[in-house]
Amino acid sequence: MTADTLDLAPAPTLRAMNFWDQNFSGTDYKYGTAPNAFLVWQAPRLPPPSDVLVPGDGEGRNGVWLAQQGHRVTAMDGSAVGLQKAQALAAERGVPLQTVLGDLSDWAPAPASFDAVVLTFVHLPPAIRADAHRRLAAALRPGGLLLLEAFHPLQLQHSSGGPKDATMLYSPELLRADFAGQLEELMAWQGKVTLDEGPGHQGTAHVIRWIGRAPA
Repeated sequence: MTADTLDLAPAPTLRAMNFWDQNFSGTDYKYGTAPNAFLVWQAPRLPPPSDVLVPGDGEGRNGVWLAQQGHRVTAMDGSAVGLQKAQALAAERGVPLQTVLGDLSDWAPAPASFDAVVLTFVHLPPAIRADAHRRLAAALRPGGLLLLEAFHPLQLQHSSGGPKDATMLYSPELLRADFAGQLEELMAWQGKVTLDEGPGHQGTAHVIRWIGRAPA
């Protein structure tokens, strides 16, 4: 799976990788090249240089921006085409970016290897979601942060992006259950925002913004 999941995105298999390769194959950037607004707002929580993992980074808008802030960034995604565009964006902006091609259904970062994990609109099917979330949380060092923005079930009332399958939308209760015993909840906000993220995310949206911290 990649960040900024499109409507009706399939499960993260080889078929899904081909789906995302097709969606990232144009010359434009599906979700733009500017970073996610919630990430920019919360970035002061991450003192540079931090080791930051960005699963589902797609075409690299968030990973490249974090690298510009002085962080050591690993951008992981299921689309080789997306990661190629991420590398091109990093080269254009003169920053290093490590990329990893993988599938969140089974990919696992090394335990305690990152200071932060950034998940931006990474919507996973119920069959793999909780396990994938726990593998990503386990990658945090003591005191490390997981920053997440995703579509809430009330997003089904809007047409600004996201899956049309309610089981792939996130609530505070769902995230608390996924990260129980691993992360301390620092923020759990849900409400309406206005998205302006390339052609893929435009207009009023109902989102959840969640931050968790690994025990020190």
